[in-house]
Amino acid sequence: MKFHHIGIPLPAKREDMSYGDLLKVWFTDPAASPHNIEFLYFDKDCPLAATVQKETHVAYEVDDIEEAVKGKSILLPVTEVVPGFKIAFIYDGQIPVELMQIGE
Repeated sequence: MKFHHIGIPLPAKREDMSYGDLLKVWFTDPAASPHNIEFLYFDKDCPLAATVQKETHVAYEVDDIEEAVKGKSILLPVTEVVPGFKIAFIYDGQIPVELMQIGE
């Protein structure tokens, strides 16, 4: 696993956010932050678990996302959000964790 970003939910949208229509979430680019912070704003009908919408999460890149989620407490099953980019959310008992597979 390789650290990718920290995601922080906000109570309002920011002007620099992009929209992900599949998950109905607004987000900033963590690469634009010197500390790899992604700010998030969720539409009222966002399908993500309340835990993801309300709590800060940490995200990691993994080589095999299917293998990485095995035996974990799943908040969002493996989902291809755009071609070649898959994510999943798990709960480690303390905070939500986003797993990301980029490519393949």
